[in-house]
Amino acid sequence: MTLQHNHLVIMAGGVGSRFWPMSTVERPKQFIDVLGVGRTLIQMTADRFKGICPPENIWVVTNKRYADIVKEQLPEMLPENILLEPCRRNTAPCIAYVSWRIKLKDPKANIVVTPSDHLVVNIPEFQRVINESLHFTAESDSIVTLGMKATRPETGYGYIQADLSSNTLRNKEIYRVDAFHEKPDLTTATRYLSESNYFWNAGIFIWNAETIVNALRIYAPRINNIFERMQKVLGTSQEQETIDKSYPDCDNISIDYAVMEKAEEIFVYPADFGWSDLGTWTSLLMQTKRDLNGNGVIAPNVKTYETHNCIIHATGEKQVIVQGLEDYIVAEHDGRLLVCKLSEEQRIRNFIED
Repeated sequence: MTLQHNHLVIMAGGVGSRFWPMSTVERPKQFIDVLGVGRTLIQMTADRFKGICPPENIWVVTNKRYADIVKEQLPEMLPENILLEPCRRNTAPCIAYVSWRIKLKDPKANIVVTPSDHLVVNIPEFQRVINESLHFTAESDSIVTLGMKATRPETGYGYIQADLSSNTLRNKEIYRVDAFHEKPDLTTATRYLSESNYFWNAGIFIWNAETIVNALRIYAPRINNIFERMQKVLGTSQEQETIDKSYPDCDNISIDYAVMEKAEEIFVYPADFGWSDLGTWTSLLMQTKRDLNGNGVIAPNVKTYETHNCIIHATGEKQVIVQGLEDYIVAEHDGRLLVCKLSEEQRIRNFIED
């Protein structure tokens, strides 16, 4: 395996409406400094792969409206490696599109696919797992997915069931996948936690270009055919026009349903590097340094009084004073203010649309 054939695909087409008002359709959470560290989530994602993937091999698949934001936030990547979806069609069409583009450019490509808006705490361990996974897929027709070691009975994630009875000969930390499971209820999630061979599905995949294209041909032929027929225009001035015309014809389906649950050479690498999908305000609170009263404050000018277990997020130099709240979200951004119980945050999307 050589560095020049390592490619990184960042999927950045999501809207992230649950993080309103910080995340909006105009600027979703992957393009925001959610943690208050001076780097946006997509920048932090790219940063994690320094030394693993050269800048010219970074690819971003996103909606057309975010093209300029990607160029602004990831200036080191090639502009032609920003692939623009005219509409949202889930992860299978996204991955088929970028896989064909990469394969035509570098037939020996070894690819990591990752969401743009997740958090990783232990970067050295993450990089070790990624490098070993790339070694595993470089010279085989295997697909590797990362399974996060479950620390609680989480009902918001899908799960990967691994066969831990025997590891692979080429890597003792990688195991065959028995099954993928949808988001469970609390009783089922509690059982998964106790059985130790169930892992959170992080949506991070590793494969080589030939492997994923062949898998798409077999298990998702309708989607694959759309992009295979485009080979002559991919990478040319005609690409975007052709994509705009044909992309809406793709089935709206995830890569999990389209390929992962059907393919045979599927493996899981159980890992523990401090991962979170940052999908909710609650998950952000869990990843934020808290004060003595359990509050997570991401803002430059905040005072709290008789306030406990709240996540407080504000931008700019606005002064924020919070008194007498417990288990609340207080979030301000660009003239918008949200005050909502943490237990009711699943309703935020409804509040916006009301």
